[in-house]
Amino acid sequence: MTQDTTEASAAASGASATDTFRRSGKLSKVEASQERVNELASALVGAANQIILDKKVSYDEFNALKAWLIKVGEDGEWPLFLDVWLEHSVEEVATEHREGNKGSIEGPYYVPEAPQPADNRTMPTRDDEPGTPLLFQGQVRSTDGSVLPDAKVELWQADAEGFYSQFAPNLPEWNLRGTFTVDEQGNYAIDTIQPAPYQIPTDGACGQLIAAAGWHAWRPAHLHLKVSAPGHELLTAQLYFPGDEHNDDDIASAVKPELMLDIQPAEGQGNQTTYDFVLDPER
Repeated sequence: MTQDTTEASAAASGASATDTFRRSGKLSKVEASQERVNELASALVGAANQIILDKKVSYDEFNALKAWLIKVGEDGEWPLFLDVWLEHSVEEVATEHREGNKGSIEGPYYVPEAPQPADNRTMPTRDDEPGTPLLFQGQVRSTDGSVLPDAKVELWQADAEGFYSQFAPNLPEWNLRGTFTVDEQGNYAIDTIQPAPYQIPTDGACGQLIAAAGWHAWRPAHLHLKVSAPGHELLTAQLYFPGDEHNDDDIASAVKPELMLDIQPAEGQGNQTTYDFVLDPER
């Protein structure tokens, strides 16, 4: 059952993330005007040049940057780099208008079309899945308070050792990935396990940057979700566990107070938590 962390290599994770991104349809061309491209590209290049001038970057440092950027591509780590260090700002811009639940980043480990379990309750796991059982339940409503009986809750997560299926070896394809429908009152209940905190892969270019800068590579334990309903905006979120030592210094800067779970002992084995989702109508 125990997997060596070196098995979930940066190269393998990067290749999986890149392949998943390509299959997601997000590569479709953005219809941006020449003025908008000029605005964004000029701002990016201008900011980079200003850093060089302000920080007196040497040719040796410039060449080290070029070598590192090449290595990011060779290691297939652009999805990881962009999702860890930049996506949280993109997500903030994309959802700043919302009145319902706060969202969070999707991250590099999402795989679409996770199957719906036959009982619409039990998260797909191995027969001997390690970890503390967790009952994750709640209700999905609209911002006007009405329940959304046609809502879906898509859940994916790391296992109790910090590994994601399809991004680490020796895990079933859909382990700890599932899609669930709510009942007529908008309620859902999912039996899963508590995930573990984990380090992003550190044997590639991103790990090289982390080591050189003296940063850490840890993400706090979290559940990933996509919650959808007809006529409403898709909510992508990560929910976090109180007491995790990296809630305050998440490498991906994705933790928000509104996303913290309230963990309570379950009546039987393990823990339980209730978290309601409020979705914004489509604009």
